[in-house]
Amino acid sequence: MLRGWIQSKKGELNASTHSLDTLAEPQNLEAAMRAVTFIMSDDLEGAEAGLANGNSAFHKLGKGMVAFLRATLGFEPEIMREASERLADAEATAASDHKRAQKDSHSYRSQIYPPGAEFALCHAMTQLMSAVVGVLNESLTESIRGFYKLRKAYVTLNGILDAEARYMKRRQGMAVDTPSRTSMESLGSNRSTRSLKAIPGGFSTGVPSDPGSKPPSIRSLGDSISSTLNNASGEKHARDEATDDDEDEFYDADEDLERKETATYAGYIEIDGVRGKLDGVPIGNGGITDDKPLPPQRTIPTHHGLLDHDPDSDVFSNPIDVFIHSGANLCFGLLLVMLSMIPPAFSKLLFIIGFHGDKDRGLRMLWQASKFHNINGAMAGLITLGYYNTFVGFSDIIPDSDPMDIDENAIEGYPKKRCETLLANMRSRHPKSHLWLLEEARMQATNRRLAAGIALLEGSTKSPLKQVEAMEMFEKSLESMYIHDYALCAKSFIACVDLNNWSHALYYYIAGSANVELYRQHRTSDPKAAKVYADKATELLKLAPKHAGKKKFMARQLPFDIFVVRKLHKWESRARDWNVPFVDAIGASPVEEMIFFWNGFKRMDHSQLQTSLDRLAWSETFSPTWGREGQEEKAILAVLRSATLRNLNRWDEAKRILRAEVLSVDPAELKGGMKDDWMAPAAHYEMGVNCWMQRGEAARTGAGLVVEEKWVKECETWVAKAAAWEKYELDARIGLKIATAQDTLRKWNERRGKGKV
Repeated sequence: MLRGWIQSKKGELNASTHSLDTLAEPQNLEAAMRAVTFIMSDDLEGAEAGLANGNSAFHKLGKGMVAFLRATLGFEPEIMREASERLADAEATAASDHKRAQKDSHSYRSQIYPPGAEFALCHAMTQLMSAVVGVLNESLTESIRGFYKLRKAYVTLNGILDAEARYMKRRQGMAVDTPSRTSMESLGSNRSTRSLKAIPGGFSTGVPSDPGSKPPSIRSLGDSISSTLNNASGEKHARDEATDDDEDEFYDADEDLERKETATYAGYIEIDGVRGKLDGVPIGNGGITDDKPLPPQRTIPTHHGLLDHDPDSDVFSNPIDVFIHSGANLCFGLLLVMLSMIPPAFSKLLFIIGFHGDKDRGLRMLWQASKFHNINGAMAGLITLGYYNTFVGFSDIIPDSDPMDIDENAIEGYPKKRCETLLANMRSRHPKSHLWLLEEARMQATNRRLAAGIALLEGSTKSPLKQVEAMEMFEKSLESMYIHDYALCAKSFIACVDLNNWSHALYYYIAGSANVELYRQHRTSDPKAAKVYADKATELLKLAPKHAGKKKFMARQLPFDIFVVRKLHKWESRARDWNVPFVDAIGASPVEEMIFFWNGFKRMDHSQLQTSLDRLAWSETFSPTWGREGQEEKAILAVLRSATLRNLNRWDEAKRILRAEVLSVDPAELKGGMKDDWMAPAAHYEMGVNCWMQRGEAARTGAGLVVEEKWVKECETWVAKAAAWEKYELDARIGLKIATAQDTLRKWNERRGKGKV
């Protein structure tokens, strides 16, 4: 039996007087899940009404889920606070019910899971949702607590899946390890490697130390993670986490293991810019890290026989088991996929969480969860389609898809047929939901059918949820930008301002940039119309900095907000220095630059890509100020042009441009002051992408494995240089592509070693 899944030195949390029993529990679960399913019809009010009279852990989980969706779809501060409160209540109730279920003989006893596993799952789900809300919160303290909750949820979920693995071994007549041994093998290494290693002037990482690397100091963790760690030890953290860490920890440990060390913080902290010293603040109990069993750093057990069972299997005869299995696969799958995509700039985040992701296993678990006709299945389907239609579409160096598109279980690359089948199933289950309509529009864009995607979004009725309407409008804005419909692009992004408060600076910036393109199109053919567009572009672009910084992520400005403010200052300075109108001081097409950062070229057909080349050529051909431009603006144009050519399969031409106009330039000339500094690392990444595409062509034409391997090695070299680049603007955005590329290259080499390439 799993021992001590929930421990609390303060006793039972939110304890109620009722006794759990085998009749009430499935009834509560069924009622709560039926109500929550209204979410998938864009009917949050219906879900709220159905959950209103219930007080079980399942009902409170549902209420927390409704608030979570409102919060993450809209980002309004008041709704985020409400979500945090509801999730905290649900978390406490789940903890209390789990503890009671372990002792109450009337509670449900599963053949697969330990007693109370359904409440352990509820607890983990609330922690995951709380973690997301915390990270989206503008408070550093809440963000760091969110990361820590991810770690705690991981341990819970891993314990549930270990129980499934042991059940399958028993079912198949195989020897089963003792629970503690199984858990120890899956959750971490031996005790000596789990001991906390204090870092002078900083926090313990709580991670098995790597003898080949220098432990990071508190000041070297990089980017926002460094700032987060400093601030997280503040008085609010010490006050709030003192109870949070000691309560409700789900893990399995040997009985003779005792805590032998408690790390202390011996350096300085900063809270809201005030620096002070706290000596001897314990963090082993109630802080960022502790020495409970940690998951492995590189590998995660892959045995999971229940993934081979469909919902109609006799294994899932009980609805509570169905809930646990589908929910555990949803949550753990999401965790593994999410953490596998952390870009290099944020890799130190793993020091806080204490484990790595596993994209392949995570995707298989999400596909498995999507088979079930409950809220877990629907959410898994939404996440799975979102992953393929956004993250895979955003990346370039990805595994090859099944060339014949016949593998029903394909997960790599873009399994087009499987995604289409999943989308059709979900739309039939939830025909009223606009969430699936949005995914269908994204799927059309992924398949280079932008006009069809826009038609879907324009032809539908409005969703009753303003948040979903905002997501649809944002997608339409992007797709109209990719298709070069500048009037629709500007109109749609302005509409986003009224529907969503995430990044008004970005919305105004792209709307203004679209008017810049309209000005350029009419500059010589219709000067009167050009003047109107120039004035509108100037108005919108100068509005953008006024809205920057109003929304923060982990107490820092959004990266695109910083980008927009710098760009506007740069153009205003050039306009003054060159004594030209503001709109003429703008360099290479800002719309094409935005398309690059969203990888819109990958969604364009041949004619749309040619239009991009034409818009880029305007600067060299018609711009009145191009002769004054230096290496920086020419490097921007070169990267954008090479990316466009690459998507036209003109790989050698793309590489020649990068070598001549970016890679041959001293990187020092492409940074500093108000200059753009992303072109050099982006050029290295683009060189790697071209090599990967040429490898693909070699594979298709049967050129041989030796030729493929040559291109892969060259690709690895370019990607490694891009990954190791110093900090630069929007490095996390490009870093997401780099992280996917590194994962793809690692898999290719593994298969090469096994002779499967």
